Amino acid sequence: MLLNKRISVWYFLREIKTQMLFIGIFAVVIGLLDMLPWFQKISLPLNIPALLGTAVSLLLAFRTSQSYERWWEARTVWGAIVNDSRSLIRLVVQFLPESEDKIIKDFAERQIIWTYALGESLRKQPFSEKVLQYLGKNNISAANIPNALLDAHSRQLKEIAEPAGLTGFQQMQLNDMITRLCDSMGKCERLKNTVFPRSYSVLVHILIYVFAAILPFGLDDSELMVEIGVTFLIPVVFISIEKTSILMQDPFENKPVDTPVTSLAQTIEINIRQMIGEQNVPAKKENTSYYEM
Repeated sequence: MLLNKRISVWYFLREIKTQMLFIGIFAVVIGLLDMLPWFQKISLPLNIPALLGTAVSLLLAFRTSQSYERWWEARTVWGAIVNDSRSLIRLVVQFLPESEDKIIKDFAERQIIWTYALGESLRKQPFSEKVLQYLGKNNISAANIPNALLDAHSRQLKEIAEPAGLTGFQQMQLNDMITRLCDSMGKCERLKNTVFPRSYSVLVHILIYVFAAILPFGLDDSELMVEIGVTFLIPVVFISIEKTSILMQDPFENKPVDTPVTSLAQTIEINIRQMIGEQNVPAKKENTSYYEM
């Protein structure tokens, strides 16, 4: 996730450099063609490219709105994961007697690993050493590791309910927290696996290049450099807006604009370890970059 304190302009320029180069070449070619005698006879009312530019602006506004909605939903879901992780361990600590310290630590450790495993699986990354060690130690293997960890929560809750003296209401509350975590996991998977329609991007790109192609024929032919500059700058602005939307629409791609799932997992780990009374919990390292993951 990009941070307010420092945002890298170069990162964004690197993302659109290919499109900028192509539009630059396109603008020069169209500008030179417009200077040829045959093309100089072609003159379009400026209202025509203005109308097309308005249509592109409306499409980009919709695209940006939908992309931001996906990005914000991902951040909201992970905010719920932070809260529900704390609440689950708080209830475990509250409901179980102090003599069940090992069981409390089992739930805490499993929940910490779940948050890391979920973030890494959403980003299609290999599991970290911390997650792999836990999975190997507890003989957990499944196609969906985060779901298997929640299953382990449920199984252990069922096993300890009677020996630990949990009431039906207490057991229901703990089950509700596990269900809410599963619901958040499902929302993340939906966002990850539902792609934004590619045809929409194709349509926007076609309209942008059509706009760039007809714009010089609505401008004064006396100033070639001004004509090329305008034909370059306006489409680049449109492309930049569209690229911003593309970067936001997929919040789990391991990029600087992602939802910071690793950072949030570290926050959850620190909070949970403090809640179960562990000493010397290391503080979260301050981020020195312009983004956090």
